[in-house]
Amino acid sequence: MAKRQIRGCRAIVTGASNGIGRAVSRVLARQGASLLLFARREDRLQQLREEIQQGGGRAEVVAGDVTDPEARKRAVDTARACFGGLDVLVNNAGIGALGLFEDSDPQRLRTVMEVNFFALAEMTRLALPLLKQGRDPILVNVSSILGHRGVPHNSEYCASKFAVQGFSEALRAELTRHRIDLLVVSPGTTETEFFDRVIARTGEPQWPAHGSVSAEYVARKIVRAIRLGRHEVIPFGLGKVLCLLNRLAPGFVDRVMARYV
Repeated sequence: MAKRQIRGCRAIVTGASNGIGRAVSRVLARQGASLLLFARREDRLQQLREEIQQGGGRAEVVAGDVTDPEARKRAVDTARACFGGLDVLVNNAGIGALGLFEDSDPQRLRTVMEVNFFALAEMTRLALPLLKQGRDPILVNVSSILGHRGVPHNSEYCASKFAVQGFSEALRAELTRHRIDLLVVSPGTTETEFFDRVIARTGEPQWPAHGSVSAEYVARKIVRAIRLGRHEVIPFGLGKVLCLLNRLAPGFVDRVMARYV
């Protein structure tokens, strides 16, 4: 039996203009959720809103940068005004950077952490009063396989996602008294624009050829996990293998990773 019904849920999705955020918004809308779509690219948000409305769903749009406190407040205030509250917050917005740490500058690290961790944490802080009053509320933090295992040429991104993992574990315990669930999503290689939009590319590992999954597949796994009240979902088979190997034989994984510097 599902723990919560998606139909009637009121949700904010950050990074909703593309990739996993866009796909999650579509799946939630198809299952009857009311959506606040939050991202920088207003044209894409409006296209998604029209698509959802044409399918009989409900969506509102707030265009802005998730690192901007005023934009975050506008998103939460709009959800309150339009939906009367909030049941689901999907912290999905994120960026990446590729290259060796020694070849980067301090600003690259700060930018990645600002988007992937600090904005996520502050969006959560702002939404908590509404979630406390929500129906079967849940917080969804989109992390990464690289929040479980660090890999070369991704030091800043890995650091930000490890931070999300630790923050989420601590917060899950704190939110128990408010009956707010917390789901961590750890995707692997997904067919999105992510690698086309990294903020810097000074080098990258030449990984062996491996498959990827669609954003729609990841979105379906996320929404299912929301329904079931799961603590974590890893919607990528090779990612599960990497996590298991790293837990059982971290030294071996270290040696493998060193080949790709």
